[in-house]
Amino acid sequence: MMRIVLISALLAGAPVTQALAHEPPSALAAQTAETAPTLFALADWQSAAEAGDRYPLFTAERQRLEAEVRRAMAAGPNVPVPRDLGGGPTHEQHKANYKLIAGAGALYRLTGDRAYADFARDLLLAYAELYPTLGRHPVGRSSVKGRLFWQALNDSVWLVYASQGYDAIRDSLSDADRQRIDDDVFRRMARFFVEDNAAYFDRIHNHAAWAAAGVGMTGYVLRDDRLVEQALRGSRSDGSAGFLRQIDELFSPDGYYAEGPYYQRYALAPFIIFARAVQANDPERGIFDYRQGVLLKAVESVIQASYGGKIIPINDSIPEKGIDSEEIVTGVAVAFGQTSDPRLLSIVRTQGRTLLTPDGLAIARGLAEGRAQPFDFRSMSLSDGPNGDRGALALIRAGGADGQLLVMKNTQQGQGHGHFDRLNWLFYDRGAAVVTDYGAARFLNIEAKDGGGYLDENESWAMSTIAHNTLAVDGQSQFGGDWEHAEQFAMTQEAFDLSPGFQVARGRTGDAYPGVEMTRTLALVEHPELSAPLVIDVLRADGDRPRLYDLPLHFAGHIITQGFAARHAPEGRPVLGDRAGYQHLWVDAQSEAGEEPRSLTWLQNDRFYTYRFAASAPTRALLVESGANDPSFNLRREQALIRRMDGQADAVFYGVLEPHGAYDSRAETVEGSTSRIRSLTHVEGDDAVAVIVELVSGSRIIMAAADNAGPAATHSLNVAGEILTWTGPHARFDRPETAR
Repeated sequence: MMRIVLISALLAGAPVTQALAHEPPSALAAQTAETAPTLFALADWQSAAEAGDRYPLFTAERQRLEAEVRRAMAAGPNVPVPRDLGGGPTHEQHKANYKLIAGAGALYRLTGDRAYADFARDLLLAYAELYPTLGRHPVGRSSVKGRLFWQALNDSVWLVYASQGYDAIRDSLSDADRQRIDDDVFRRMARFFVEDNAAYFDRIHNHAAWAAAGVGMTGYVLRDDRLVEQALRGSRSDGSAGFLRQIDELFSPDGYYAEGPYYQRYALAPFIIFARAVQANDPERGIFDYRQGVLLKAVESVIQASYGGKIIPINDSIPEKGIDSEEIVTGVAVAFGQTSDPRLLSIVRTQGRTLLTPDGLAIARGLAEGRAQPFDFRSMSLSDGPNGDRGALALIRAGGADGQLLVMKNTQQGQGHGHFDRLNWLFYDRGAAVVTDYGAARFLNIEAKDGGGYLDENESWAMSTIAHNTLAVDGQSQFGGDWEHAEQFAMTQEAFDLSPGFQVARGRTGDAYPGVEMTRTLALVEHPELSAPLVIDVLRADGDRPRLYDLPLHFAGHIITQGFAARHAPEGRPVLGDRAGYQHLWVDAQSEAGEEPRSLTWLQNDRFYTYRFAASAPTRALLVESGANDPSFNLRREQALIRRMDGQADAVFYGVLEPHGAYDSRAETVEGSTSRIRSLTHVEGDDAVAVIVELVSGSRIIMAAADNAGPAATHSLNVAGEILTWTGPHARFDRPETAR
């Protein structure tokens, strides 16, 4: 049973309590118990009201929200009949309204100004008049339409936020207004999800997480145990679905979310907000200890999966989204309220804001008292899958938060938002993306671009394998571009090693293409003769017959030196193919097939990057750009290098990415624009391959990668007459010039 927050008449300082002063004590206590705030205790609101002005961050947030709500109050309630897709006027108004209801409720509790409660009441009464008249939304192609919005997801979000505002003002209402809002807004919306759309409500998916949170919070506000139980355990209350099952199925033991960091950012809000409500009302459930505290781990892991304040853009992600998004602001505030972790305060500094809640007050107080500690962005492997056995996201860092970050995607598909890019990698340096990922083909809530939803090019380009930094086989995407088929197969992360100066991740998949097994080893390698770490990459494909192998490298920057001869196409710009993303690539230059190592140097964010590459058989080098067959100009124009090998069953692609030098456009000075690498070669043995990076001094860095990833397996390889031996999947050997 839920625990009702009981408030004594002495603690209650809100106007409604004063209005009830002539009631008999027993009647006053009963009404207070049924109407007082339950998501946050009234005593906590009272403390926030008394202390808020002492802490600048909290004061600034209150002033921002006051200005926003006062503008809306001056204009009067605006509750239009829904008619638009995402980004359209009615969509945006209903979105603004749930924020106004929540904001006005918080301001009422913090200031005692009845005008805020009255404004929230009037908005909700307008919804009580409108909502019963609505059927399914008139536009859009969502499989489950909402009533206020074109997809039911947005209705869920409305319910999560509006329920918070309603909770804050409910004790200020007349019995008649309270009953009407209870019945014609919140109970009707809860029925829409739990009864009318039970299959949707019972999904294991971020949409259902929002729905469960909205229904559960409605249950707490209305003191309806049945709604709370359905939210927690599914529409049938049998545990086969619902909030707890979603936590079980969608998060790994490390707090990694099945759809990837971007959707973890989005899904974090309903999980954290509803968990906070569960903790306040049913503390005996120990929701923040559930699965060894996985929800608090989720806050940590989504921050770790960011760089320069932006979420790592794998799967259907928008690269501009960062840790200052509203959902992560919420997650950090609630997590700090539960843990008092001082590292989170440094994240709040980056975010620049907090919540106007008791949790937000705790954040503001901690900052004002100087308790912030640096957040320890560090190398780590985030396991994927409910049991942590469906691959992992490898995050390898050097040089601090704004230094180097090497990302290797060894995760599972990521449901319908997953991309066909297993063994993909990204690289960041000096605060910017260098080896990039397109993310999603979408203009969020820009109605002119297909209503702000995912564009057709999301499937034809962004999800395709050739749009990522991993191997495409026979001109096709992994798993034939079928995400439901791909979801059946897990990835294997065979190694993750954080030795000083030699951090390595390795993944394997034999399912992405029938008859082809792929293994990739990526290492971040430091050396005293180099100003920044190198990335060494070895990808091996073992096929059952001759294949066409294409290995792209998508990069950001301006090409400085094309270190290979190629035919350019200044006229009649050819298109690379006609399907699987190839139809969106223009070919600007193409080399002849050759075995010699090649290079490409570009300038990004005032640093030079030289990529040296070769393979076990002759390859072509193609310079390409996205945007072909795009008459609506939906795609960004981005460049890539493709290494193409044709007619081989087995292949080894190897390369090294070297950051070097600097360019100061203000001072017009250049340093270190020339690569410090003299040559790149490789050696293959019976069960291993070695990549040899020779520096200009003659020193050599040798990385060996074995076929067998067993930690106890021993290997040997003859490199320039020297027998190298090691145990385990990989090893590093350094040789000074004098030892040659």
